[in-house]
Amino acid sequence: MESKHIVVSLLIIFVGFINASNSRSIVKRVPGFDGDLPFSLETGYIGVGEDEAVQIFYYFVESERNPSEDPLLLYLTGGPGTSVLYSMMYQIGPLNFNLETSTEDNITLKLNPYPWSKVANMLYIDAPAGAGFSYATTYEGTICSDTLLASYAYDFLRKWFMEHPRFLRNPLYISGISYMGIILPNVALNVYQGNERGNQPQLNIKGVISVSPLTDKFGDFNSRIEFARRVSLITDDIYESTRQTCKGNYVSNELNNIPCSKNLQWVDEATSKINLENILDPLCDTTYTDPTCREARYIFVRIWANNKDVQKALNVREGTIETWEIKNTSIHYDLGKKDTTCYSYDVFSTIPIHKQLLAKKCRYLIMCGDHDMTFPHVGTERWIRSLNLPVEKRWEPWFVNDQIAGYQMTYARSEYTLKYATIKGAGHGVALYKPEEALTMVDGWLVSHAYSSDS
Repeated sequence: MESKHIVVSLLIIFVGFINASNSRSIVKRVPGFDGDLPFSLETGYIGVGEDEAVQIFYYFVESERNPSEDPLLLYLTGGPGTSVLYSMMYQIGPLNFNLETSTEDNITLKLNPYPWSKVANMLYIDAPAGAGFSYATTYEGTICSDTLLASYAYDFLRKWFMEHPRFLRNPLYISGISYMGIILPNVALNVYQGNERGNQPQLNIKGVISVSPLTDKFGDFNSRIEFARRVSLITDDIYESTRQTCKGNYVSNELNNIPCSKNLQWVDEATSKINLENILDPLCDTTYTDPTCREARYIFVRIWANNKDVQKALNVREGTIETWEIKNTSIHYDLGKKDTTCYSYDVFSTIPIHKQLLAKKCRYLIMCGDHDMTFPHVGTERWIRSLNLPVEKRWEPWFVNDQIAGYQMTYARSEYTLKYATIKGAGHGVALYKPEEALTMVDGWLVSHAYSSDS
């Protein structure tokens, strides 16, 4: 462990000598894809924090439709500490790994038929330092928290727009997935309050798009038991016995409550071999490339992103990271995990932040896969109800190709609206399982607001 800290310290000292000024490059070709990229891709770094010690790496993909007028979505991936490249290459980005032809020795890429850049300008960021290709030039820059990450994201946006003023009039949405449900509302509130203070540049924020969000660290994890009952992983009898003995608290059970502990053990026996990401998928070994295992296919992004030619094509600063990882385990959150030396999980619930956003001119879209047991939709529905918003449109199905793709409901108060939508058959990474449905929902929701650029 001590040697690992020495390596990290030396790395920080080394990268401190690298020019940390903001930089950007246009990417024309990447290894694995045949020919020039048929879309506009820019990568770069924006420095935030004290002395710009946190160097945030970004990917910017212009909209295929009308980049000068289409919305711009800032997108953050969960974790925290998960690289946004994972979301790009497996879910909503313009490129996918060709799983039919790729091997560990020869990785090939193909175009994703359902990228969100079909309908919006997409600004993906690796944040905080230690996620993906983002890094810190000082030891202090490696230390972050939920609150600080939201602040960094806002600072990043202001600096990015100063370098890209032609997009200032485009409608701006803060978007992301999973743990970012803790971060996104705080970023949005920072933007709204910054505009109110007169911060420059003024950002044309319109709202938030949140996918499979963690919102309340008690309620969302606690809802797994009720979800397990709804999908018949446990019986009604097991559920009722557990609910009564645990008094509805399955997360922080009292140590001397023996009946509750026994029931929770019973529940664990019934669900421990279930894939929480999607209860219909097998729980499998991810240490080798098993074509039947969705998670095992992630080995391709590890190999590809660690390829020096790939890093050169993406204009990653040489020497700034030792090894690219899908997620930084020293930052990544798990149920009950305490603060680490480099990250503080200092936001327990964003429900109070959501209540503050009710007073803003804010449009909110929440999408959940109905087979996700990581943060089940039943927990999301519960905290949405706690906002006490009037129902504008009742629960109803929505369709793709004349088939029910899921269900939706809309709430509204004054200038605030919230649409909650489920996607039938999808798991935690909604677009991983149902890419066409996810794109259709996002596109339809964006178009429904009849966007016009503010003067």
